[in-house]
Amino acid sequence: MTALTAARDLFTDLTGSAPDGIWSAPGRVNLIGEHTDYNEGFVLPFAIQHRTYAAVGLRADDRIRVTSSFAHLTVDCALADLDRMFPVESQGADRDVPEWSAYVLGIAWALRALRPDAVTPGVDIAIASDVPVGAGLSSSAAIEGSVASALNDLWSLGLDPVTLAQVGRRAENEAVGAPTGIMDQMASMLGRPDAATFLDCRTLETRSVPTRFTAEHLELLVIDTQVTHAHSTGGYRERRASCELGAELLGIRSLRDADTSDLPRAAELMDDVTFRRVRHILTENQRVLDTVAALTEQGPRAIGDLLVASHASMRDDFEISVPELDLAVETALAHGAIGARMTGGGFGGAAIALIEHDAVASVSDAVAQAFADAGFTAPNIFTVHPSEGPRRDA
Repeated sequence: MTALTAARDLFTDLTGSAPDGIWSAPGRVNLIGEHTDYNEGFVLPFAIQHRTYAAVGLRADDRIRVTSSFAHLTVDCALADLDRMFPVESQGADRDVPEWSAYVLGIAWALRALRPDAVTPGVDIAIASDVPVGAGLSSSAAIEGSVASALNDLWSLGLDPVTLAQVGRRAENEAVGAPTGIMDQMASMLGRPDAATFLDCRTLETRSVPTRFTAEHLELLVIDTQVTHAHSTGGYRERRASCELGAELLGIRSLRDADTSDLPRAAELMDDVTFRRVRHILTENQRVLDTVAALTEQGPRAIGDLLVASHASMRDDFEISVPELDLAVETALAHGAIGARMTGGGFGGAAIALIEHDAVASVSDAVAQAFADAGFTAPNIFTVHPSEGPRRDA
């Protein structure tokens, strides 16, 4: 059963009728640029073919009901109660609903807050997805994008993709309580086939950058380690706090206002841990810029060393890798990958490897064997390709 069919069937089970429509949005993989987004830096993600589907129908009252394939339960509340559920100062800490539903309810809350003048009748929403959860492929942004697109249409809000991405970030930051940046939502909302999205997270200016993977007979292999993570847990918050401290010690608004030339001064001002966190952000920003230039001027085979350097920085300076991710990267490189790195927020999730099309089976087998030899849970390995953003499917 496809995720689209699952969403439609869930909706029918919930309501006894067909939905008014089904909308979807993609997950994303980040080619390079990790933890730079909330530092107002640069990122280079792309939307992937894996999507989350929202089957949605209008109600005759002011209630919102949400169900999903993630959990066998339904969350039901009045739209007017969302302001009580998600007070701004709580940052998600006091929500009395399952986390998966907070993404959906948070979108409705953020849209109503943005457009208090709009007529927003009640809705039933059923969610199903084929985006791997916990793999660093932003299943959360896919939920947000599909629901935001649906409500934007059904509530006749007329909001553009960038605004909907900002709505998604607000929902994730304030309703869910995950202190993420804007990258995931922008990557999902602005996805284009065969291209990555170069995003300036300060100005929200974007540029589509052709990857040329297909033309060069390359594949991007995702190695989902099955080590799950959660953005709202402590490690992510600690890294963000270190970045904020580093900016404060440098006397700047954010680490975007520094570059690698500032590293000697940073080393004098900071303790070792804070310095290494800052060094990752400043060098990662430069790697994003270098990757965009390499793709544009030379093609995808020129980015391998940048991917490898990014992983080393996340492993050693930002300390967000885990043994499974390191093994995935090392094994892929040992079996001919052009480049490889962990992707996503870290503390689990997935690695990516840029490989020859003909090497998919051999690299996948080598990684699977390495995991078995190490006693790790078998990884989920698949290829992804740059794909389109949100759409109405039915």
